[in-house]
Amino acid sequence: MHPELFHFHTPSFLHGFLPDEIAIYSYGALILMGVLMAFWYLKTNAYRDFGLSEENSQSLLLGLIIMSVVGGKFFMIFENPNFYLSNPKELISNSGFVFYGSLIFSMGFVFWFIKKHKLSAWKFLDLIGFVALIVHFFGRLGCFMAGCCHGIESHGPFAVVFTDPLSMAEPLNTPLHPTQLYSSFMLASIFGILTFAKTRQKFEGQMFLLYLILYSTGRSIIEEFRGDEARGFLLDGWYSNSQFISTLIVIAAIIAYALRMRKN
Repeated sequence: MHPELFHFHTPSFLHGFLPDEIAIYSYGALILMGVLMAFWYLKTNAYRDFGLSEENSQSLLLGLIIMSVVGGKFFMIFENPNFYLSNPKELISNSGFVFYGSLIFSMGFVFWFIKKHKLSAWKFLDLIGFVALIVHFFGRLGCFMAGCCHGIESHGPFAVVFTDPLSMAEPLNTPLHPTQLYSSFMLASIFGILTFAKTRQKFEGQMFLLYLILYSTGRSIIEEFRGDEARGFLLDGWYSNSQFISTLIVIAAIIAYALRMRKN
């Protein structure tokens, strides 16, 4: 909708050190808001449940952010291997991310953090599931403002038209499915479901596994309305990379859920 919130001219004495104009983009602003909300949630619950200090909570969130960026960029290679391997600088200059890359790399960091601080792994993953939902929710709102991750053409009641020349949506001035808002609504719903389910939790890890199952299932459905072809397909436009990863995650999470339930 509005990729750029506002821009301003820098004072003359800062010219040469900073650009003459600085723009504040909606995507970055919403991501920052999500990180701040996630940090508040993480700090509160990590201290209550695990006794983690604010310093350790900050280190955890910083590590998650770094690994999310690295993983999200790395998985972009699979969307167009020939292009990105030939033009690696595009990975940095391109503003896109692949969420599942961020998730997988972040989980590697989380397991390292769990081992270092000798935490209860499944219980800690339950907390991480809530944190991921918070950041991802604001991230999808940022996608909507920037126009990325847009949907296919639609003339239904929920269709939106992107008109800002800076928007990444294609084509402009055409009603499209607001798949970013579909995702945000889904993420908020999952957060609500998990918050309710937590009051009846039967085993550690249940919230995290439910998060994986619900998100991956919803993501596969929303993929059917996505219109950004750059995300890559395995089966000639019919089965996307994200749907393939979603399928694997759902199967693995259901198996883990059943095993944890049996053990409990």
